[in-house]
Amino acid sequence: MAVAEDETSGFSRFVTGLGRGVAGALFLALPMLMTMEMWHLGYYMARERLFLLLLLNIPLLVLLAHRIGFENISTWREAVRDAIIAYGIGIVTSLVVLAALGLLRGGMPAAEIVGKTALQSVPASIGAMLGRSQLGHEETDDGKKGTYPGELLLMATGALFLSLNIAPTDEIVVLAYKMTAWHALVVALLSIALMHGFVYAVSFIGGHELSPETPWWHAFVRFTLPGYVVALGICIFTLWIFERLGDSSAVEIMLSVIVLGFPASLGAAAARLIL
Repeated sequence: MAVAEDETSGFSRFVTGLGRGVAGALFLALPMLMTMEMWHLGYYMARERLFLLLLLNIPLLVLLAHRIGFENISTWREAVRDAIIAYGIGIVTSLVVLAALGLLRGGMPAAEIVGKTALQSVPASIGAMLGRSQLGHEETDDGKKGTYPGELLLMATGALFLSLNIAPTDEIVVLAYKMTAWHALVVALLSIALMHGFVYAVSFIGGHELSPETPWWHAFVRFTLPGYVVALGICIFTLWIFERLGDSSAVEIMLSVIVLGFPASLGAAAARLIL
């Protein structure tokens, strides 16, 4: 009897986690599902780049699941299971929302339907995985201590999520065109300062407190600067995936990366607060 109740309770928690996953996919990916540039990219972007994005999303989801799965998990097998479920939620959610908005219609080429759905499924699947952490209220401290690579992974996830929102837009190129080197320097310094301040200085919930014995520069050198470099790397990747670099010069690419690095660095900091 007790075993049956435990199984029912476990199934109920799993279903609740799925519900949070769907909610997370909708809340966090809906802006991209309703962005015109993303619709067009799903149609014309190079298929090898789209495939690479889809492929790299798999290990990212597995690593995220190992840290924040739909339920408390302890093995990599369970993490792979949760990652597959999150990807499935992302695909189904994208398909349903795009169809409901009239963006997928009968008679449309299969390649266009698959491209649009596949591209949107990446942020939606990340949103599904994050939904459990952001929307849940259960105690999640299950003894998993954050490792240094894990912290960098969280920052990369936050940077990737915001980059996917903004990298496809023309505004990045326009802003980079209008900026001077001094503007770029100010934006870079502001990004780093906000990234460090949000996590260590303004006592947000989830913020990291430094012990009195720890020198102020320790967290800055160990986490903030590497985190900013990770965020810039994510920016280069997303701009390349969405074919926003083209024949740009090295200076133009650098300016575009710094512009996109502003929201990406904030996303990286937010991930350390939320997850």
